[in-house]
Amino acid sequence: MINLRLYLYDDMPLSNYIINDIKPLNVNDSIKGAQLLFNQLTYSHLPIKKDDVYIGCISETDAHCFESSKPLSEFLYTIEGFYVRANAPWLDVLGDFAQSNSNIMPVLDEKNVYLGYYELNDIISLFNETPFFAEPGGVLIVEKGLNDYSFSEISQIVESNNAKLLGAFISKTENDVVQITIKIGSSGLNDIIQTFRRYSYNIISGHEEDLFIQNLQERSDYLKKYLNM
Repeated sequence: MINLRLYLYDDMPLSNYIINDIKPLNVNDSIKGAQLLFNQLTYSHLPIKKDDVYIGCISETDAHCFESSKPLSEFLYTIEGFYVRANAPWLDVLGDFAQSNSNIMPVLDEKNVYLGYYELNDIISLFNETPFFAEPGGVLIVEKGLNDYSFSEISQIVESNNAKLLGAFISKTENDVVQITIKIGSSGLNDIIQTFRRYSYNIISGHEEDLFIQNLQERSDYLKKYLNM
């Protein structure tokens, strides 16, 4: 899984996305009831309550492995206790979805009262509506040492070239080196790329114009060497 550290807008309310059309199963319900419900739905998990208290989710894979005549209470050791708070920022919710490997996410209030659940597709749709994806611009991937980069420096580099930083996230970390994917609200990225190079960032992927300039430079250098022979 990609190690994400996002630097994006995070002011989107989620309360309107809480769903309550599927009630949680009770621990005294049979496995067969869970199996039938999974057959009707596209959810990877279903929430379970005990004495009206949310205790976790059962996965579709587990439910179909168990004997249908037995109650859920005999298989509580397989229950996965993931959830989010109602006031959790949407980026945190998105991260919890990734960690739980589920397409639903139970929502609890501050008193641990079960409110409903989020669907993964709804949260992803919010992600797709951010300026990072929705606004036109260029995408740049840069690389630098783990202890040598900063988001404030990245922002300064972009804005010093009269461009708008729409978002950035760490898309890869390996051997104390990080790759940062950057969305920039500008079609001319060459000046920005050259500034990143002056700040000792490696350019992993950039604008086609930059690649074209690089190719011209390489051919020019080769020609100079040839003429000086």
